[in-house]
Amino acid sequence: MTILQWIAGPTGQTFASACVLTILVLTLFMSIRLYKSYRRNKTHRLLIVVLSIVILQQAALVSLAFPGLSQSPYLNLSYSVTSLLSFIIINFVFMKLYTQPSTRLKGMPFLLMVIGLVGITALQIALDPDILTHPVGAEGLSALAMDFYGLVINFIILLNLRGIDQRFSYSASLIVYFIYQLSDLADSYVFHGSEPMLVILSHLLPIVYYALLFLLLFDWVLERLLMTFQSSITDGLTSLYNRRHFNKKAEQMLREARRIAIIFCDIDNFKKLNDTEGHHRADGVLKQVADIIKEETAGIGAAGRYGGEELLGLVAAAGVKPEKVAETIRSRVEKESIVTISIGVSCSRDGVS
Repeated sequence: MTILQWIAGPTGQTFASACVLTILVLTLFMSIRLYKSYRRNKTHRLLIVVLSIVILQQAALVSLAFPGLSQSPYLNLSYSVTSLLSFIIINFVFMKLYTQPSTRLKGMPFLLMVIGLVGITALQIALDPDILTHPVGAEGLSALAMDFYGLVINFIILLNLRGIDQRFSYSASLIVYFIYQLSDLADSYVFHGSEPMLVILSHLLPIVYYALLFLLLFDWVLERLLMTFQSSITDGLTSLYNRRHFNKKAEQMLREARRIAIIFCDIDNFKKLNDTEGHHRADGVLKQVADIIKEETAGIGAAGRYGGEELLGLVAAAGVKPEKVAETIRSRVEKESIVTISIGVSCSRDGVS
């Protein structure tokens, strides 16, 4: 037996299902952790439910490899229905996770897809009543209406990805699943298992599809972790280091460079600006000054916000005169903004923290 024959046979199907089950269990574990961490979010709860359905579905697929069970029309029909149902729900969940805040994802189209699935299943049984009585052959369950409906669903979702982050990665997963559906249809209705490459595609592409979904969820988790970390060390308005983290950064650079300088900046008459121009205008000026300090200390140190309108620059590069950097910041603020700043420089001394 060659490797192609092994992959195209029942053993290959069992191996592929085992790989998919492993990926799904890891994804389910991550989803449970998300559900506990994000105040029991409904989207994460729905993801747990749909992943459990897909795991049961893959377990059913493994059982279909056994000769006695593989001929069961009820088991094959249940597998086909749950495959489409889980595909609809899992895409709703992932689109919900990656929908931009400005674009609210509506659940009605997905509900209509589920209702359509029920109708198509009923129509399939009405058109072919023998589907529930005749044993299933080697080519699998013949349910053309349901298979075609699966293609239509995938195509509709693929065409409606506006406002979705990670659009390319998510589109790639849908395209992979679309190719899997086409290869499965061609194998079932045209070649009837005689073309090994089509069988291999129908076995291996689900592994790629669920691996892509796992990576999408993993990427979503990493983004949230980075956002949480970033918000814990930076000031929300200016994006400079907050006072606590700036102190840590200064201590670290002092240990490494032995000599550092702190530039302390205070925006002149900032309270008057707030009172006369409004908070929005004042915040804009504060961010403008913060950007200048960040630009002038980039590569030679760091920038932070001490509090209110008081901003900090840190110079730790050898050969750079902090007084010159401070003067550059002062003159740029005067030329480029509507305010001026009072500025001072303090250099470290040996043995002093």
